[in-house]
Amino acid sequence: MQETIEPWYSVEEISRHLGVSKETIYRWLERHKIPAHRMGKLWKFKPSEVDRWVLAGGAESSERPTDHKGPN
Repeated sequence: MQETIEPWYSVEEISRHLGVSKETIYRWLERHKIPAHRMGKLWKFKPSEVDRWVLAGGAESSERPTDHKGPN
């Protein structure tokens, strides 16, 4: 029986996988939130690690939008 090797995803591929923008991925990278591996100048992701992180609540944001202006 041959073992399947999980592919490495790029920023673009993981953003598509999660259904979020590349900017969101880069923001998570800046804040050291999303599980990622640096390979030279590139960030790579194992989909199973990212899926576990999402399911554990890692993608939840406690931040409030700074550009929202409520009624005065």
